[in-house]
Amino acid sequence: MPDPSGYDGFSRLIEGPDERIDLLRSALEIASPEYESLDAGRYVGRLEELAEELRPRFEETADGQAQLGCISRFLYDEKGFAGNSQDYYDLRNSYLNEVLERRTGIPITLAIVYIELAARLDLDVRGVGFPGHFLVKCPAGGETIVDPFDGRILTQEDCETRFRAVVGDALPFGPRYLEASPKRGILARVLGNLKHIHLSHNDFERALGCSHRILLLLPDDPGELRDRGLLHARLECFAPAVADLERFLLFAPEDPAAQAVEAQLSKLRERAYSVH
Repeated sequence: MPDPSGYDGFSRLIEGPDERIDLLRSALEIASPEYESLDAGRYVGRLEELAEELRPRFEETADGQAQLGCISRFLYDEKGFAGNSQDYYDLRNSYLNEVLERRTGIPITLAIVYIELAARLDLDVRGVGFPGHFLVKCPAGGETIVDPFDGRILTQEDCETRFRAVVGDALPFGPRYLEASPKRGILARVLGNLKHIHLSHNDFERALGCSHRILLLLPDDPGELRDRGLLHARLECFAPAVADLERFLLFAPEDPAAQAVEAQLSKLRERAYSVH
């Protein structure tokens, strides 16, 4: 089972208010269990070099939307960054060091590159936890929305079409789906993507490691408490499983899964208390 103390570096990086979190270094730290010699400073430096290369022409652009276009042309047309549509579920697409090395990834990791490059050019770009596909937006550009998978600017109509493709017609589309995500939410979504890939490979220990870190970010998230509890149970760590599932029921007693979890808890308590 993963040792939670192995995530001390990640825990330190996400301390304090959300706005003070170093998104780039925290995202790089997510990769550290898989890359023991990972030098985060090297990749921070690489992004800073990109910013300095772009800066002269960026500063000639007049407004937020034009500046977004400048960043998109630089990243996608000149530097060859692109969404990895051929192997979307490759784990490397979620590790920011690999994204910067290979210049390919999934929407959320490419969004982090976009956000952090813009920040080094003093442009405020924020992540948007849109259903099914992470986006970015720029308040200075009239809330202009960009798809970080390919750098394309999206209209409101484009966003609604994508929304309907994911959720259907049952829910009304509205501004709340285009609200900015906090940094903790962005990092949790990266880890959630990794967790689901590990689960698809039946790699329960790595999935548990992702769940540990999500709960460092979002300590009282009921769904994640449930997931971590079930992963603990799968790995026969019965006492932690009981603790997590009891907290899940405390926070979400009306959840559709609550009855099934309660039934499982009875069995897990017996096993937790019978193991010496």
